[in-house]
Amino acid sequence: MNIFPPLEIPHTLAAGPGPGNTDPRVIQAFANAGVADHMQADVVRGMIECKHMLREAWGTKNVYTFGVAGTGWDGLDSIQSLILPGDKVVVFNNGTFSGIDGLTIRMKASSQEDLAANPSDPQPDNVIMVNVPHGTSVSAEMAEEAMAEHKPMFAFMAHYETGSGRVNDIQGFNDACAKHGVMGMVDAVSSLGIGHFNIDDYPAIIAWASCPQKGILGLPLSYAPVSFRPEAIDLVKKRGCYTYVHNPLLIARHWGITDGVDTETSGYHRTHSSFSVASFHEALRIYLTAGRKETAKAYEYHEAALKQAVTAMGCRPTSNMPSLVVMDLPASHAGREKEIVGNCRAQGFGIWPTLSEPTQIRIGILNQINQEAVTEIVDRFADAMLELGVEFSKEVVMAGLKDYYGSERAVA
Repeated sequence: MNIFPPLEIPHTLAAGPGPGNTDPRVIQAFANAGVADHMQADVVRGMIECKHMLREAWGTKNVYTFGVAGTGWDGLDSIQSLILPGDKVVVFNNGTFSGIDGLTIRMKASSQEDLAANPSDPQPDNVIMVNVPHGTSVSAEMAEEAMAEHKPMFAFMAHYETGSGRVNDIQGFNDACAKHGVMGMVDAVSSLGIGHFNIDDYPAIIAWASCPQKGILGLPLSYAPVSFRPEAIDLVKKRGCYTYVHNPLLIARHWGITDGVDTETSGYHRTHSSFSVASFHEALRIYLTAGRKETAKAYEYHEAALKQAVTAMGCRPTSNMPSLVVMDLPASHAGREKEIVGNCRAQGFGIWPTLSEPTQIRIGILNQINQEAVTEIVDRFADAMLELGVEFSKEVVMAGLKDYYGSERAVA
């Protein structure tokens, strides 16, 4: 029998689209939690407090607001469980992850015949994929045109699409849903905890899902935040859904929500970890203490600094997200994006390429919204660019960054 040596994973600078660098206070909360079962009084109290903090984080009065154990995909699967075979859905795809969301929806909305024809990539006629060119945001006009033409039951869109680094028009999407009587669903994996918005301002969107590894940095793996309007819960009560683990009604019961009412007790649904509850609780406390509006402004301020610096190196940013810069290399080095990403990652500097064509570079600042952190990211990327053979003055780049932070620009 071969016994492997202990696994030692070194610390890296996570400077991609996510996961981000977890606050040490979250790790400490995870490590300091006692071994307790999922029905122990303090664990239940932590879950009750988490759901109230989540409502504040989302900007909502939705009672059915809680966490789904797992990654962002678990939260997305929970809101997408509203979709049943035969339902007509419009999906806006402008990047890798909204594309995967579309695949999930095609699977859920397919008939048995659709699935049998192509089990891993069904193409049901009742799911309309609106494929938006890479590097382009979903606009209000696109949403209006698609819903007016197809009159779907549901429409689905990512808020911030990290695959291409684009912010999509959430107001336009909501308004088109409202105008045409469509139930909207949104992937907010990359916007919750980063942008400043209240989901109650978009009443035609009946279900939202996020993740624990980006804006709300609740790692180690904890909970994917979700929020359902009453219309979504009424639909599940009327029709049901084909899931146990991600069933909105059953998960809500575990968080002390029954028949739309908060209780101080938790019903059993699945085994939850005291460690995950503790770390998620601390992540939410940190975010709300920092302030939703203040955090959003800080992301915008520091993203602009990073974008200015990489532009000075000759790169061409194509994104408009506040936590992520997606860019092309200078024309002289086009096609070497994966090479420079590999070089950086080999040195513990975790940047990412795009996961679909065209290949671009993605550099993120999740939980790195301070001058020292952004300066380190710029310094390390500049070294990697010079090593690749790109010609520019690092001194000029770093001086420009220092000037940016030394100017009268303010975060607030």
